[in-house]
Amino acid sequence: MSDNQEQDDAQKTEDPTPKKLEEARKKGQVAVSKEINNWLMLFAGTILVALMAPFAFTNLLEILKAFIERSYAFPSAPGGMGVILGGGLKQVLMALALPLAFLFIVAFLAPFVQVGPLFAPEAIKPEISKISPIKGFKRLFSMRSLMEFAKGLLKLAIIGVVGVIIIYPYFDKFEHFIGLPIPLLMGELKSLVVSLMIGVLIVLVVVAVIDLVYQRHEHAKKMRMTKQEVKDEYKQTEGDPHVKARLRQLRSEKARQRMMQAVPSADVVITNPTHYSIALKYDPETMEAPLCVAKGIDEIALRIREVAKQHDIILYENRPLARTLYDTVEIDETIPVEQYQAVAEVISFVFKQKGKLH
Repeated sequence: MSDNQEQDDAQKTEDPTPKKLEEARKKGQVAVSKEINNWLMLFAGTILVALMAPFAFTNLLEILKAFIERSYAFPSAPGGMGVILGGGLKQVLMALALPLAFLFIVAFLAPFVQVGPLFAPEAIKPEISKISPIKGFKRLFSMRSLMEFAKGLLKLAIIGVVGVIIIYPYFDKFEHFIGLPIPLLMGELKSLVVSLMIGVLIVLVVVAVIDLVYQRHEHAKKMRMTKQEVKDEYKQTEGDPHVKARLRQLRSEKARQRMMQAVPSADVVITNPTHYSIALKYDPETMEAPLCVAKGIDEIALRIREVAKQHDIILYENRPLARTLYDTVEIDETIPVEQYQAVAEVISFVFKQKGKLH
C-alpha cells in the first residue's frame, strides 16, 4: 500500500453517513459473506440427501435398469442409439429437476437473506479495470486474496478433520457393505453421508458467522469517511452553512422591512423607554383586541420609535408593559387576554389625545 493510501485511510475516522451507505448499496457495494452462501447451499444439499435422495435414486435406478435389462431391444438402425440415449437423458433430467430447482432457489435467496432486495446494475457495468491484466494480477496477489486462500485451506482442514472423526467408527464396518443388496446399501450410505454433512454444517456455521462479522467490519471500515467528506456531503444535502446563514439574514431583513412598513399604521408605540418598543394598532369596529404590528429591542426598537415620530404616532412609556408584551405577543397577533386591562388604559389615553373619545 502506498504512503498516500495509508494517509487517506488514517484520515478516514468518521462513520459512514446513511447517504454514503445508500450510494454504495446502489453500486452493489455491500457486506456479503460467501461462507453464509456456501453454508446455506450445503444445508439445502443435506435436506435433499436426507429427504429427496431415496426418491431420486429410485427413479435413476429404474432408468438404468431399463438400459441393462433390455439392452437387447435397442434398435440397431442408424441413429437409434442416439434416440435411446436422448430419451434416457431426458428421464434423468426429469428425475433431477425438483432437486436442481430447489438448489437454484436456495442459491438465489442466499444473498437476499444477508442484504435484502438489491438491484445494482452498476455492479455488472463493463469497466476496463475489470479486464486489465495488471489490476487483475494485483487483485490475485492482494492481501484480501491471500486471506481468502488461507481461509479456504483452513476450511478444508476443518472439513477433513470433521470427516475423519465421523467416518472413523465405520472403518471396520465397510466390509459388510459388499454383500448388501443395493437398496440397503443406498440406505446405509445415505445415513453416513447425512451424518457427515450435518457434522460439517455444525462446524461451518461457526466459520460462516465469523466470516460474516469480519466482512461487515471490513465493509464498515472501507466505507469510513474523512471529516472533509462529511462536511462536503452536508453541504450538498443541507446546503452550505454560510449560504444558509446569509439566506436567514436576508429573510430577517425582509421581515424587518415589512414590519417597519406597518409601523405607520399603528395607533401607539409602547416603550420602556429605550430598549423595547411595541407598536399596537386597534380599530374598535373591526378588531376584538389590539394587534401587534411591530416589535423590537435596542437598535430595532430605536428604529420603530424614529418611524413613529415621523408619522406622529404617540410614544407611551410603560416599562413593565413593554417588556411583558415583547415576551408574550408575536407580530400580527392580538395581545393576550391577561394584558387587556393594561393595554386598554393605554389605548384610552391615546384615543383621548387623538380626539377619538369624547
